[in-house]
Amino acid sequence: MLGRRAFLKLFGGSIFGLIALGGYAFGYEPVVRLNVTRYALTPPRWTPGLKLRIVALADFHACEPWMSAERIAAICTRANELGGDIIVLLGDYTSGTDLITARVDHQAWAAELAKLKAPLGVHAVIGNHDWWHDAAAQRKGHGPTFSHRALASVGIEVYSNRSARLEKNGQGFWLAGVEDQLALRRSMRWKRPYTKGLDDLGGTLAEVADDAPVILLAHEPDIFPNVPSRVSLTLSGHTHGGQVRIFGWSPYTPSRYGDRYVHGHITEEERHIIVSGGLGCSIAPVRFGVPPEIVVIDVG
Repeated sequence: MLGRRAFLKLFGGSIFGLIALGGYAFGYEPVVRLNVTRYALTPPRWTPGLKLRIVALADFHACEPWMSAERIAAICTRANELGGDIIVLLGDYTSGTDLITARVDHQAWAAELAKLKAPLGVHAVIGNHDWWHDAAAQRKGHGPTFSHRALASVGIEVYSNRSARLEKNGQGFWLAGVEDQLALRRSMRWKRPYTKGLDDLGGTLAEVADDAPVILLAHEPDIFPNVPSRVSLTLSGHTHGGQVRIFGWSPYTPSRYGDRYVHGHITEEERHIIVSGGLGCSIAPVRFGVPPEIVVIDVG
């Protein structure tokens, strides 16, 4: 049996360890750390010789003190240094937690995102929190949300169930983006008995007019089982990599598929999806084992 001195030493060490762990999970990993995660692949139906570097940013969740305008500015500066041909933004620009000291106005975070630069431009889709925190959009049952307007106001292309053809060195590819799959929340107030998505995958891909490869942007990865093989690569965010991950396990993943699409490069039936671990926090301002990341994908 432990003596009193040994017990107090063990107890004190445990308390100190918990405090240190809490400080890391609440203060250091979500606010200070920033990883660059790199992938390289040649997916099916990709044009031979077409080399494309994609820089992907997901889930900023702008708020004080966890994701201030200054923190967003620093992330954008780092993203610009990575030599992307194109930068894609994968949704959830507004706060995802109520445990904040202040909100970052949409004009402020948009002004920082406007500093992103790439030869083929900056292109965005909208996330569920961008919809959920816009009461007018929830009441009307349609957009644009304030995030749609904020991004458009600074010249960032927003994809709401549409596709656009881009070219690098004369070789074309399509960028397709679907509207959010959880856009309209279940609400008795608005007589909405269930959450309703506004995504139209079929209509979006119907705009693809030639055989050039397709890159799909979709905030939630849950769409992936329905993505046809015509799409070379799907890019998503939303899950935050589980946000807390211990020995490969997360206590909560916001996906009906659990860990199936929680993070990283997943291949199913020769179809490819890369899910970003994101940058900010949702529900609780904590990250552990899943540091904020900028994703760099070299395709070709």
